[in-house]
Amino acid sequence: MRAVQVTEFGGPEVLIPAELADPVPGPGQVLIEVDRIGVNYADTHQAENSYLAPSKLPLVPGGEVVGHTSEGRRVVALLGDGGGYAERAVAAQAMAFPVPDGVDDLNALSMLVQGATAWILLRKNTHLEPGESVVVHAAAGGVGSIAVQLAKAWGAGRVIATASSEQKRNLALELGADVAVDSRAENMTDTLREANGGKRVDIVLDMVGGTTTDQSIAALAPFGRLAFYGMAGREQPKPIELRNLLGHSTTVTGMWLPHAFRLPGEVYGTALTELFDLVREGRLRAIAGGEHALADARAAHEALRSRGTVGKLLLDPRK
Repeated sequence: MRAVQVTEFGGPEVLIPAELADPVPGPGQVLIEVDRIGVNYADTHQAENSYLAPSKLPLVPGGEVVGHTSEGRRVVALLGDGGGYAERAVAAQAMAFPVPDGVDDLNALSMLVQGATAWILLRKNTHLEPGESVVVHAAAGGVGSIAVQLAKAWGAGRVIATASSEQKRNLALELGADVAVDSRAENMTDTLREANGGKRVDIVLDMVGGTTTDQSIAALAPFGRLAFYGMAGREQPKPIELRNLLGHSTTVTGMWLPHAFRLPGEVYGTALTELFDLVREGRLRAIAGGEHALADARAAHEALRSRGTVGKLLLDPRK
């Protein structure tokens, strides 16, 4: 089968098209004929071995696919150890979810990781309450574009989007944000407070890191919450001293999606069901970020790392 393989860690240049043997499903696994592959920012970390879970060489990157089983069932699946950048992939049966009618490949893949991430950030990490202000950094991205929509649907009082270009800010406004500000603002603390009518903000969803995180924490209101779920800027925030959290009774929380699979009560499955229902009702939509041929995976990673993309990027293994 055609695939993309990494034999040495590094940037987008290490993504090399290759011919590999078809994967063979073991007990409790299912073989999927892949129709579309989702590209995530985490894939760029996997390729350079800077992700939370260490990578092993050689590897086929990619953690999500949508396609059909040998019985003809249409499923979207999470792949625990990669293997997604290929014409065929193997997934644990428990991680292969049926895709309902009315949900296309783009939305199925977008809800699997980005949608579930936004759902958990707002429901579990920050416990959004009606009327609260919500800041969504990288609001035109895969998670951000969905988080803006969910925050509005769930009663946020004011949704403040940040993005690096006028085009991205306009998209965030189109999706329901009340105000959109430049993510390159010199002082994000003042910018966020000004965007919130001079008041401190209640919730911040942050996947940037560095000074963006530092200044966002400083913008939090009493009992405000910042949920940290990535570091796209590849810059570490300052260490947080616990005593400084007392100043405004603030909470800083982290989220890595795989931990959601360990929660009791089928939390991840509930999130996915709710998200698919919202898509079918026309109340939630994924933003197409572009589609590349499988052999052009390198270009997809370059686009992601440049932070010039919007929405969800896909690979087509049939091209």
